[in-house]
Amino acid sequence: MKLNCPINWIMKNSLFLSILLFSFVGLYAQKTLVPTDAGSKVHFVIKNFGINTGGDLAGLKGSIKIVPTKPAASVVDVTAQVSTVDTDNERRDSHLKTADYFDVGKYPTIHIVSTKISATSTPGSYVFTGNLSIKAVTKPVSFPFTATAANGGYLFVGGFSINRLDFGVGKGSATLSDIVKIQLTIAAK
Repeated sequence: MKLNCPINWIMKNSLFLSILLFSFVGLYAQKTLVPTDAGSKVHFVIKNFGINTGGDLAGLKGSIKIVPTKPAASVVDVTAQVSTVDTDNERRDSHLKTADYFDVGKYPTIHIVSTKISATSTPGSYVFTGNLSIKAVTKPVSFPFTATAANGGYLFVGGFSINRLDFGVGKGSATLSDIVKIQLTIAAK
C-alpha cells in the first residue's frame, strides 16, 4: 500500500498538533479561576462545653491561579463574607457577628492570601503558605491541600487549625475552646 503523504509531512503535522495541544493544556492550567459558593464549603469546628460545634461561611470572592507544572507561580487570594456565618442557630449567628466575636460591621471579610505554593511528592497535592486575616489581625498559616480538576475548573481541599484568641475573636473561656479547626472545600471555575 502506497501512502499519499510523505513521511516528513506526517511527522511535521504530528509535531505541530502535539505542540498545539500542549499549548492549550498549558493555557488552561494557568488560567485564573474564581471561587464559587456552589460546591464550596468553608467549615469551622470548635468545642463548646466539650462538644464539637460547627458552622459555615460563604460569599467567596477572589481569584485562584494554580499552575500544576510550576506551583511556585500559583497564587491564591480569596475572601469569605463573615455576615454569612451559619451555625444552624440564629441567636448564636447574631452573637458571632457582634463586636464580641467577628465585628461584621467593622470587619466584613476573612481574607486568605498565599505567599508560596509548593508541590509535594504526591501528584495533585500541595502545601499552602500564606496569611490569614481576621478582624485587624493577620497571621501566617501553612497547610497541605489537594487540587483536582472537576466540572471545568478545580476543587481544592485542605484544612488547618488556628487559635481564635490570636485573632481577637471572643475572649478566653472555660467552656469554649481557643482552638478552631477549619476545613476548606473550594470549587473554582
